[in-house]
Amino acid sequence: MKRLAITTLVIGFAVAIIVGALHATKSVAGFENAAAQLVADYPGATRVVGEKWQYVFVLLVALGVSWLTLINIPRWRGRLLIGLLLVELFGLAWVCLLYRVFFQPAPSVLALFIAFLAAEGWSAVLRRNRSHLIRALFTDRVSNEQFRRLSDGRISFDPEPKTYDVTVVVCDLGNKVTFAEGSEPAAFAEGTAKFIRETAARLVEEGAYMQAADGEGVVGVFGFPAHDPEHQQKAARVVLDMIKHSREGGKEKEKARSSWDIRAGISSGAIVAGTLQESQRPLLLATGEPIELARRFCALNRFYGSRALVDTTTFDRVSEAIVARPIDFVSGLNSHDRVEVYEPLWLTAEAGPERVAQRDSFWSGVVLYREQRWAEAYNEFQKARGSDDEEDAPLQFYLRRLEPLLLQLTQWPQE
Repeated sequence: MKRLAITTLVIGFAVAIIVGALHATKSVAGFENAAAQLVADYPGATRVVGEKWQYVFVLLVALGVSWLTLINIPRWRGRLLIGLLLVELFGLAWVCLLYRVFFQPAPSVLALFIAFLAAEGWSAVLRRNRSHLIRALFTDRVSNEQFRRLSDGRISFDPEPKTYDVTVVVCDLGNKVTFAEGSEPAAFAEGTAKFIRETAARLVEEGAYMQAADGEGVVGVFGFPAHDPEHQQKAARVVLDMIKHSREGGKEKEKARSSWDIRAGISSGAIVAGTLQESQRPLLLATGEPIELARRFCALNRFYGSRALVDTTTFDRVSEAIVARPIDFVSGLNSHDRVEVYEPLWLTAEAGPERVAQRDSFWSGVVLYREQRWAEAYNEFQKARGSDDEEDAPLQFYLRRLEPLLLQLTQWPQE
């Protein structure tokens, strides 16, 4: 906005100076006489609008037209307003004649056309530069629909560093180490590349900006560059859908699942994003706590055996749309910070009463465990068991924690 205001002032004052000089030197006297004839028989006027007021009108018109041309509104709307302003200038001259006052519209009309052409020229230069910048920053990193909206200006993107409220999703292979150890390097590279390519394509298709896609995982940012009030829900739904598809049917998919054991971390909050143009190719810098936390949560899945972890901020926003359970408190970016993480399990619409009851029992078990009520916690965790075919690694994690504590509890009375 500041840059737009400065550009408007520069064009407006420059046009006012040019038109003022042309008017003062009588260089456009013929045009002024022709414009006066369009108004009425001006010799019948008893008074004339002074030169100082003419210059004021010229400056105001130049500033207004420059602003309407440069501002981010549909072009047809801006041109319509400028056309109405042109009509109003002649209308003002006719109204003044009713009171026998002559207003010369020619300088203001000339300022209108010059300001419009100057602002249009500047806009064309900016659009060309912006088009190059959009291509450099967002090609293959956003969906085709978002790219079109960025290119035609429907999504406003400011290259200057700004704060964005987003949800970051980090996806990686959960069994990367065992996959690498149990396969040939070429097979590992091919499988990892396919995972990265298809995971990135899915996140981009659902509206994420692909911040990174390499051997360290795929990082998608929802809510950037276009603001999305439902970026948390969208991120959680996409992750749950990818996990669901990684579990589904057939022998070939069973083989794929063994090498495509997806893990995800989700975190919401503010990031700072802006363009670095010091190098030959513009680069987009995006950094912030959600990116770091999402990476950490993705890695923590290997410790707890979970498939996805979200922070408290994200859980609070999506708790009505998904069924999730608490896992543990983990350290934040600072050693004294403690962040509670949750595991999203199912969409609320897809979770039946039995699954919700299992989640509730697990939740009660975690609460009792934190209160050091070991026996009661163990009983609740037993209620949280699903069918024998379902592998519940976080549940087994807590049961393994409880076994020595229960053993100690049973031996304590004997001692």
